Amino acid sequence: MLSGLMNFLRACFQPRATRHVHTGSDASGRQDGLLWYKDTGQHFNGEFSMAVVQANNLLEDQSQVESGCLGLNDSGPYGTFVGIYDGHGGPETSRFINDNLFQHLKRCTSDQQTMSVEVIRKAFQATEEGFLSIVTRRWPTQPQIAAVGSCCLVGVICSGTLYVANLGDSRAVLGRLVKATGEILAIQLSAEHNASIESIRQEMHSLHPDDSQIVVLKHNVWRVKGIIQITRSIGDVYLKKSEFNREPLYAKFRLREPFQRPILSADPAILVHPVQPQDQFIIFASDGLWEHLSNQEAVDIVQNHPRNGIAKRLVKTALQEAAKKREMRYSDLKKIDRGVRRHFHDDISVVVIFLDSDFASRASSGKVPNVSVKGGGISLPRNTLAPT
Repeated sequence: MLSGLMNFLRACFQPRATRHVHTGSDASGRQDGLLWYKDTGQHFNGEFSMAVVQANNLLEDQSQVESGCLGLNDSGPYGTFVGIYDGHGGPETSRFINDNLFQHLKRCTSDQQTMSVEVIRKAFQATEEGFLSIVTRRWPTQPQIAAVGSCCLVGVICSGTLYVANLGDSRAVLGRLVKATGEILAIQLSAEHNASIESIRQEMHSLHPDDSQIVVLKHNVWRVKGIIQITRSIGDVYLKKSEFNREPLYAKFRLREPFQRPILSADPAILVHPVQPQDQFIIFASDGLWEHLSNQEAVDIVQNHPRNGIAKRLVKTALQEAAKKREMRYSDLKKIDRGVRRHFHDDISVVVIFLDSDFASRASSGKVPNVSVKGGGISLPRNTLAPT
């Protein structure tokens, strides 16, 4: 027993010599241990800041900012795309979304020759179908990939309109100036799909009226079929197609009875918001941030500190809160290595997009170059399936 405890502690505290530290150019971001960050950058509509902290042994969060042409062959329209992909069960789905969703969006935009709710919905559908084909192909040799999935939060700013599309429980929060008081008000833009929300449980019961156990309170947490908290995702094929809910899938994912219709959905909730002059910035983040900060707390941090490095500041504030909840020092939390770190907090990805009032004139003048940045982490083989 003592040797087991010593092994655990050795795993917890990572020797400083093995920490990954990169302090070079900020062009593609910097790595400091389990923290990756890009302090500042220019996008089509203003400035942005990104940060990611890894907790899982394999980073399951993925994120990206793409800015410039949102169609193929520089045919327009022009704008900014933000993606936050919070994976679960392994990194495969979030990596697949990171590699494919924006490309599908560009193709669909070119087909329709405009940005729209329909374009975004089609891009989500194409991504879901693409991952299903991966699962179908790999099922004979890697059946556990059927239980890998990802939340998917997307923001698109194009022609003065903000589109926010969401599957799962990542969140987009707008910081809006209240002119009368000078305060910045937090406005949540994304609809979340988590069984902990009563309206979501009601939605699941209405979609599955013949299944009284569609959501179950298990260990004081509401879960779909007693397994998963989110009700919409990319992937999680084992709860969408019954032919993947059988042996050799692990027993904890298998249902007792075959199902006739998909239990989880890949249809995103999409909000359309005309950008207003009082709209200052948007925070896009995985639920790892919102477990420790309220919407207004996050907005206040962005408003009251310099833009440079603001995403990193949000992540560090969340980590400080996580340490406080465990009655430990932040400096000690930082020494805990990936994998064991997941017992203290989740992977956290944050993108802060500033909406500058003069972005339209600068963008029309052609002074803003194309931008493509993807959130980083500790590099590990891309074909590694996380242990479940």
